Order: sequence, then C-alpha cells, then structure tokens
Amino acid sequence: MDAPPAAAGSPGPAGAAPPTPPPGVDAAPAGRPSADAAPADAGRPSADAEPADAGRSSADGASVAAAGPAEEPLPRRVHAGYALGSLATGAFGTVPGLLLLPYLTDTLGVAAGVAALLVLVPKAWDVLVNPVAGRISDRTRSRWGPRRPWLLGAGLALAVLFAAIFAAPFGSGPAAGAYVALAFLATATAFAFFQVPYVAMPAELTGDRAERTRMMSWRIAVLALAILVSGAVAPMVVTAGGDGVAGHRWMGLFVAALIALGAVGAFLGTRAAPVGAVTETEPSLRAQLAVARAHRPFRALLLCFVIQSAGVATILAGVSYFADQILRDPATGPTLLFACFVGPALLVMPLWTRVGARLGKRSALVAASVLLAAGAAALVAAPVLPAAAVYAVVALLGVGYAGQQVFALALLPDCVADSTARTGRRQAGVLTGLWTAGETFGLALGPGIYGLVLALTGYVSSDTGTAAAQSDTARLGVLLGFSVLPAALVGGAVLLLRGWTLHPDPEDA
Repeated sequence: MDAPPAAAGSPGPAGAAPPTPPPGVDAAPAGRPSADAAPADAGRPSADAEPADAGRSSADGASVAAAGPAEEPLPRRVHAGYALGSLATGAFGTVPGLLLLPYLTDTLGVAAGVAALLVLVPKAWDVLVNPVAGRISDRTRSRWGPRRPWLLGAGLALAVLFAAIFAAPFGSGPAAGAYVALAFLATATAFAFFQVPYVAMPAELTGDRAERTRMMSWRIAVLALAILVSGAVAPMVVTAGGDGVAGHRWMGLFVAALIALGAVGAFLGTRAAPVGAVTETEPSLRAQLAVARAHRPFRALLLCFVIQSAGVATILAGVSYFADQILRDPATGPTLLFACFVGPALLVMPLWTRVGARLGKRSALVAASVLLAAGAAALVAAPVLPAAAVYAVVALLGVGYAGQQVFALALLPDCVADSTARTGRRQAGVLTGLWTAGETFGLALGPGIYGLVLALTGYVSSDTGTAAAQSDTARLGVLLGFSVLPAALVGGAVLLLRGWTLHPDPEDA
C-alpha cells in the first residue's frame, strides 16, 4: 500500500501496533490515573456512592434526581462542538458501508464472496483494537485531557488513510483487492483511536442523565447531517468524477475533507468543556473487561446495538444494488434513497426527545426499532410499488432509525456512569471501547452478510465501473438482503432488552 505515513494516533497499513499519542501526550503508567481526566461521577471517591442522578431505580435509563445541588448545564458551544465529531464518525460509518462493496464488485472486479470478506475482516480487527484504544485513552495525560488529543491526532490520520482506500494504485484485480483490505485495516484502526475517546466524553462531562440525552440529541442531529451529506453526495462525486477508479478517487478526497473538518471541529469545540476530578481505572485490561461483563444492562444494550447495527449496515450496503437492480435508477436512485432515509432524522429528533421523556429511553428505543424493522420488511413489496411509494417507505425507516440511534447512544453514558459509581473507578474508556468495537463489528457484518447473500444468489461482478446484467435469482438476493434480512436483525434484537434496568444499588447489578 502506498498510503502516506500514519499520523499520530494511527499505525501503519498492517494495523499491527497501537499508535503513539499525539505530540505532547504521555500514556500514563499502569495503575496510575490520568491527571486531566474526568470521571463519569466527578468528585465521588467512594465505590459505594450512588450515582449523582440516581434517586431511584429506572427501567428505562431515566431517573429522578437525588437530593443535592443540581449540576450546571453544559454551555451550548460545548454541545455543538462535541457534536461536530459526528461529521467524522458519520462519514466513516456510512461511506464504506455504502460504496466499498460495490466498488470492489463493480469497479475492481472482485468476486462478491471475496469482497464480503475484504470488507468484514478489517473492521472485525477493531473488536480487538477498540478496548486497547479505550485503555490507552483512559491512561493518557496531557494539557488537553485524556480524550481531546486523540480527537485531533487520530482524526487527522483517519482522514488521510480514508483517501488512501480509494487511491487504487494497482488498478483492478487481486492486487487491488488486497491493497483495499490493507488500507481499510489501517483506516479502521485510526477510527478506533478517534471514536473510543469521542464516545467516552459525555459520561465524563456531566453526571446528569438528562444533560447527556441533550448531548446525544445534538450529536445525532449532526450525525444525521453527516450521513446525509456523505451518503447522498459521495455517489454524486463518483459520477461527476467519471465513475470507475477516477470517480472513486475524487470521492475519497471529498470524504477525507469531511472527516478532517469533524475531527478538528470537535477538538476545538470542546476546549471549554469542564474537567472533573480523577477516578482510578481498573489495574489491568482484564479487570476492566471483567467489569464490563459483570454489568448486565451494558451487556444487553451492547449486544442489541451490535445486531441492530448489522441490520442498518445491511441496508446501507444494499443501497446501490437496490437502486440499480430493483428501482432501475443507478444514476439518482442511491442519492434519493439516502435523502429519504436520513432526511427525516433532521426533522423528527425533537419529537423523539419528547417521546423519550414521556416513555423512558428503553421503551422509546424499542418503539423506534419496531418502526425501523416494519419499514424494512415492507420494502419486500418494492418491485410492485411505484417509486414514490418506495421512497415514502424508506422515509419511514429513517424516522425509526433516528430514534434507534439517539436512544441507544443516550443509554450508553447511563451505563458508563452506573458502572463507575459502583466500582469507584473510571470505566468510560474501556466500556465505550467495547461499545465502539461492537458497533464497528456490526457495521462490518452488514456488508459482509449482504455480500454473502449476493454470492449465494449468483451476483456477477464487473471491472468496468458499471454493474453486469444479473439473473432473477441475483435480483431476488438484492431485494431480500435490503428488506427482510435487516428487518429480522433490527426487530429481533429488541428482545434482548426485556427486563433491562439500571439500579442505584450496586448489590442489584
């Protein structure tokens, strides 16, 4: 691979070694807390202390505040600055899932089954890397705190390496496929060292669950915008650039610029964020993983989100194929599908916030997931529906998707704060590292599963930049992978949340 040297926070193409911290940052020795880090329950030294906002148990992640002084709301500029990081996470989480599989099958001529493996393995690597990234982040000491240096260093590395994925220095064929796999592996590693500290921040910025929900609303709104811009515009850039290898190179540069903007924006936007007292981490990574395994609400929420992420990623992976083979509109279909899927999120986020306040976060997550699954299942009728009706159903999916994302992400900081309060140790980095590993693996599983469906139904690859003629069986695989399969994954996962609850008493964990 001819990718540029990895910036601070990223390894080389093989992704074999964890990155060194950005300039001016030390990794704290084992067993020593960071001097600049904020725990999820700042100022609470006792392992037996109750969460600051846990006046009583809540089955939905919502709680009644305990007696005591209320926390000051975070400044609006911190909410907005933190949310800018979702430009990077949204772009990286969307575009590879949307375009990488068809890039391999229809531009580089890689067989569908092999392409599915090439997409899956690099992100599966993050399952191992993300907990390590969390531990390193937890132990980082710098004048910027433990998280912000990684937003800048790993974020810029992510941008450079993303552009390298689509550089195609070897043309088409097996060598080109191997290059993409190595470049994607390096990019996924850099993403781990950006995403894990980024997701860990809300639980450390405030102990108020309602405030964290507001942070998530800001974040998901920007995430929806990032997905809309990157997902809808990226295919247009490919077309404007001449399709094929050249068009994908221009698209890689466009998305890299979006990632860099998000990383720098999050770094600068959170410089005024409060920093609380320091809590010790568990003495070893094994001990931290044991804490995660022992926290049943976190385990259930994580598994649910991983499966649902796979379902959503299956939809994303099938957009180009669905637009081409089912809607017969390869030019504008992908952009219209994306606009209908993500656009509603920008409008319904305030509505979902009110639903969450009324029903509780867990119940609202279940409702949003059912809506998303129902919309996906309805798309099985797409071949006999007019295009306008198909786009309307996809918009329904978008409404459900917005709620599914915001409530899953709002429940995560509650789990982190709950775990920290029970143990008296800072767990944000490792728990969010596991979360990001699971999310990344789910997002990788989606294209992998979809590629496997294409292979099993006889999809024919091409190295011309346009799809080859397909059989009726292959077209059926395109349809089922875009509708029934994600509906089953998203809808079935909510069963894992039965009996989900957070308790203020550590003995109830």
